[in-house]
Formats: sequence, structure tokens, C-alpha cells
Amino acid sequence: MPAPDAPFVTAGLSRDNACAAGRAFLRAAGVEAAAEDARALLLAACSIDRLALLTAAAASVSAVEAQQYRLFLERRAAGEPASRILGRRAFWTLDLEVRPGVLDPRPDSEALVRLALRVGRRDGTAPRRILDLGCGSGALLCALLDEFAEAFGVGVDLSDKACAATRANLASCGLGRRAAVVRGRWSAALAGPFDLIVSNPPYIRVDEFAALDREVRDHDPWLALDGGPDGLDAYRELFAATPGILGHNGVIAVEFGSGQAGDVERLANQQGLHKIDSEQDLVGRERASAFAPT
Repeated sequence: MPAPDAPFVTAGLSRDNACAAGRAFLRAAGVEAAAEDARALLLAACSIDRLALLTAAAASVSAVEAQQYRLFLERRAAGEPASRILGRRAFWTLDLEVRPGVLDPRPDSEALVRLALRVGRRDGTAPRRILDLGCGSGALLCALLDEFAEAFGVGVDLSDKACAATRANLASCGLGRRAAVVRGRWSAALAGPFDLIVSNPPYIRVDEFAALDREVRDHDPWLALDGGPDGLDAYRELFAATPGILGHNGVIAVEFGSGQAGDVERLANQQGLHKIDSEQDLVGRERASAFAPT
């Protein structure tokens, strides 16, 4: 859907009215989270927080603020995610940096965090060594290290940009001293054992790419999306490598796409791993499963 004409946001308009104009503009452009995104973009354009918007809603936007807000709104209406415009994403309990060329972490992946926290404590002790394969922005690793305060984590990604983003987010979350980031292909050259392995690997089939939401298709890196002809290439490699790096009583938990749960379990079973738990996403679809050695 093409973006409508630029919204009527000018200097002197109140913050409250500017937010309403932005909300209407994004709704007309077909943006699903129009109200939330309009507010977040206004806060950034005016360099204020939510409290300032609530307590000083009648304050006027300046000419510079109005111009910046219009630019943000036009980018959002054109399909660029708000998180990429702002360069930030709230994930779990953390505020993470979102960088160009790196997968944007999304709320559905919090299902994997919930599952990992549950299975990580299943024997009454917390994991001490955590591995995130295909770490991307570092969202999973940061969330788990923040929850498991005694753990040390390793993040692995084939992308230099992803490794740099993970290091930056670990540092900003105060977790840099409890983690290492390695550039490589999955678990190649890694030595275990790890108590908990997590991964949100690429799982989009090649023939599904054209039908993806433009926010994903046009802004997330293909390296983080391409799951091969059947969407399962990464799981074959992950599960084949798992026995060599998973510790005694260790667990691997993975995210997958809609309808892939059965195929992912089958591939895990072929490597001597059995399903011990699973977790649903925000709309009730099975989104992540955990496996342990048989």
C-alpha cells in the first residue's frame, strides 16, 4: 500500500494533537500498531519520555520536532519498522540496540526465552554455560544471562554485523564480562560442554520469501531468514552437532515457524534427542521446543 500524503504536523501543534495526527496517518497507511508507533516516534522526535508526554501533552512541538516527526512517520508508512527507525527494541526486560543488517528481535521470540528459563532450571539448578547459535542482535543471550546471574554465555554468528551488535548489546546491558562472541558457522570449532543451547535459526522456505511482510522482507538480512528449500536446513546442522557439545543433563531449545514443530521434532529424534517441553507464541501457536538426549 503506498504511503498517503504527509500528515499535518506543524510547529505550534500540541504534542497530544501531533500524536493524534501521526496515529491517523499511520492507520491510513495500513500500519497495524499505528497508535503505539505514532507515540514512540513522537517521543523520539521530541526527545522526551512517556511521562513527559502525559504530563505536558499540551506543550507545542517546535519546527525541528515537527519536521523530524514527519520524516519518521513517512518512513514508517513506507514499511520501515519503528524499531529500525528508532534504532532500539524492547525485548524481554531489556532495551536493545537494533542495527542495519542484523535481524530485528521480535516479541514472538520471547517464547523461546520463557521455555529456556523453564527447562534450564528443570533439575533445580541453573545452567552455568549457555550457548546461543545464530545470536543476531544478542537478544536471546542477553535475556538469558540477565536471568541466570551465575552463567557465562557464548554467542555465535556467521555475520560480522551480528557479532558486533551482540557485543554492543551485551556491553550496554552490563553483561559483557560474562560472555564471549565468536564469528563462525554454528558450532564449528566450539568445545563444550554447554548446559543450555538456544537458537532462533533461519526457517523461511525460499518459496515463501515473496509473501513475507515487507517489514521483514525489505529490512531483515536474508542470511537470518533463509532456511533452504524446506525451511529446515539449519535444524539439520544444529541437531547433528548437538551431541558433541551438549553437557550431561543439558538441553537445546529452538524457535521455529508456523507448522514446523513436527518436522523439527523429527529431525531432533534422528540425532537421539527427545522433546521435553514446548512454548507457544503470542497468538497461541507452538513456537519453540526443547530437547534432551534420549
